[in-house]
Amino acid sequence: MKKILISVALFLTISLQAETIKANYQVDFGIIGEIGIAEATLTKDEKSYVIDVELKATGIAKSLSGGRTERHISKGHIENGMMISDLYQVIKSHGSKTTNKIYRIDHVNKKVTKTYKRWKNGKVDSDRNETLDFYSKDDLLTLYFNLNHKIEDKTTSKSYTFKAVGAEKQNGKAEIFIPKKDNVDEYKEMLGKNDDSWYARAIIHQDIFSSDKGELLLRIGNDGITEKAVLKDLIFFGDIRAKRI
Repeated sequence: MKKILISVALFLTISLQAETIKANYQVDFGIIGEIGIAEATLTKDEKSYVIDVELKATGIAKSLSGGRTERHISKGHIENGMMISDLYQVIKSHGSKTTNKIYRIDHVNKKVTKTYKRWKNGKVDSDRNETLDFYSKDDLLTLYFNLNHKIEDKTTSKSYTFKAVGAEKQNGKAEIFIPKKDNVDEYKEMLGKNDDSWYARAIIHQDIFSSDKGELLLRIGNDGITEKAVLKDLIFFGDIRAKRI
């Protein structure tokens, strides 16, 4: 259960103008009901931005995951209206364990350094540094937050491949697909219909799915905010759903 929240951050897609915007999401699983909540805040002006996403397990998921919480923070600058990541931080906590990952992106030399630190029962038991073997201007948050700008044609079926810092398990690769017109009805049935929305599918490579790769289905408003998402085929759990509240 504790691994469920790993991918929940991908549900959050915000792309707005110079102001502070908050979006809250409820995460549900089948008959169990709510298993988590996510709160996202974007603060942005013409030169810089900060994205702060907090994820918390609730109900039975909170008990089974040891009170798991996650916080994802992205800080960076603006280029041609796009958010460019300079730093991406992920803090996770459950039970007696806490981990802190910090990615620093050097755009001049096109390299990314990662610092990883882990505490158990209040004591550091792991502390290491490494340089990633790929570079990107995006981290996992900015990639999805920028999708509304990156994909201009949202009605023509097409596949896109992007790079994102924080996606080492898939060598930094993130695959996004715009569905064929013949398949849009399936998306509408699963995600709901809204004439002001567009639909996309993201491929996620992690060991939490019953298939070789997982699918994240998204319904995104024209304002860039994800309205509803379904994470399909998790091992033992099936589909996980998130909706904006």
